[in-house]
Amino acid sequence: MPSKVELYDIAYEDYTSDLYHQIRRETYGNDLGLTSWVSPDESNQIPTQLKIVEDSNVLELGCGSGGYAIYVAERTACRITGIDLNAQAIRNANRLARVRDMIPQVRFLRHDLTKKLPYDPDTFDAIFANDVLCHVPNRPILLSDIFRILKPGGRMLYSDALVIAGLITQREIEVRSTIGLYIFSTPGQNEALLAAAGFTKIKAIDTTAETARIATNWFNARKKRRQALLDQEGEVDFAKQQSFLSCAAKLAEENRMLRYVYLAQKPPA
Repeated sequence: MPSKVELYDIAYEDYTSDLYHQIRRETYGNDLGLTSWVSPDESNQIPTQLKIVEDSNVLELGCGSGGYAIYVAERTACRITGIDLNAQAIRNANRLARVRDMIPQVRFLRHDLTKKLPYDPDTFDAIFANDVLCHVPNRPILLSDIFRILKPGGRMLYSDALVIAGLITQREIEVRSTIGLYIFSTPGQNEALLAAAGFTKIKAIDTTAETARIATNWFNARKKRRQALLDQEGEVDFAKQQSFLSCAAKLAEENRMLRYVYLAQKPPA
């Protein structure tokens, strides 16, 4: 089985470098600091889908280096908290928030999503997670905890890029799993888990085509800068990341592994 590659550690450690800035710009068409499959259109739609407005209290699970949370706060004037397990990501996020003079409107904390969320019931108006829950093994427990801390009528959104919909080889599963712990699901399973946690108005949006495009763009942007990345990452990690992105693109292009965005609501009181 291929050994793990620390895509997130590498991205967060060199977050401010011009090299990785160029790669993100070429991958997504903008640079919100993302290391996910979220397209620019999806980034723009999330605040509207969650009905985030001025003074909304918002939580992002798996905030990474904080760029997207700050974008949402600047766009909507909401209050937002981002949590992530990666210590370097949280350091980057708080540094960026200070530079942008966004504290205390925006704040970032380190937290392990396998543990109970450190918030009281009925705290947040909206909660979202971009390509994060697929890394959390206790998804039913986490969804119930999200339900607990959402206000009545509050909305939540998350994406899952690991919905298996076709024949996939052992080798493809291994390569697709080299970036940390991955939990695969089947069509309809996320909707069932959301309903079991108490959510209503559940909607699933297929974004697989965008995943294929982003993976291809990401692969090509890195390939163009091969020598600079070899100097930065070393030959082994560079090759592993390229293999991962190539596999992700192929599985999405062939609709054998799907990505969905799930939107749901906690019933009003």
